[in-house]
Amino acid sequence: MHLIGFELDRLEKHLLTLTAVVEESVQLAIKALEDCNYALAKKVVDNDAQVNRMEVELEEECLKVLALHQPVANDLRIIVAILKINNDLERIADQAANISERAIAICEIGNGKNRLNIDEMAKKVLDMLEKSLDSLVNADLETARAVLDLDDEVDTIHSQNYQAFKSHVRQDPESVDQLLNYLTVSRHLERIADLATNIAEDVIYLNEGEIIRHTIA
Repeated sequence: MHLIGFELDRLEKHLLTLTAVVEESVQLAIKALEDCNYALAKKVVDNDAQVNRMEVELEEECLKVLALHQPVANDLRIIVAILKINNDLERIADQAANISERAIAICEIGNGKNRLNIDEMAKKVLDMLEKSLDSLVNADLETARAVLDLDDEVDTIHSQNYQAFKSHVRQDPESVDQLLNYLTVSRHLERIADLATNIAEDVIYLNEGEIIRHTIA
């Protein structure tokens, strides 16, 4: 294996380590919301700094490989994809931390039930994230394309949540703070779905050299 091959292998291993950390952060954030678990929520918020460090380190390593080896063709495509996915993973971790902060706020208010469709949305988003990361690990283009189809379903639920928010606020204005917390969670979940879609698109780019972002009908 050429030196560039060893370097690319090392970059890919670092990326996979980051995917595991980020996936766990999202899972814990949703569990913290479901269970009103302050300790879990705080853990996710605190772990965001670790993800930020890992993202910066991987980006710096990618730039070093670009500068030292000036890769072309497929090697260059791999590094570009790693850089893009690295950034998307860091942003997903940010959204997980945001959800955890909303979970703390929701538990502190503690009155009233969740009247938005957060549970189903969270399950779909976790499924999308899992599929996008699996497609990355296994170079599975069929799974990557399945993620693209799921994104519209999450967008629909978020739109429904927004309409439900407006309706419930009119009926019960005193619940606006709690409803707004849940609507904010819905928005963060939608962003995770968008970023999972980005990763799936990058997996397709990595394996086929096809840039499909903004081309899906």
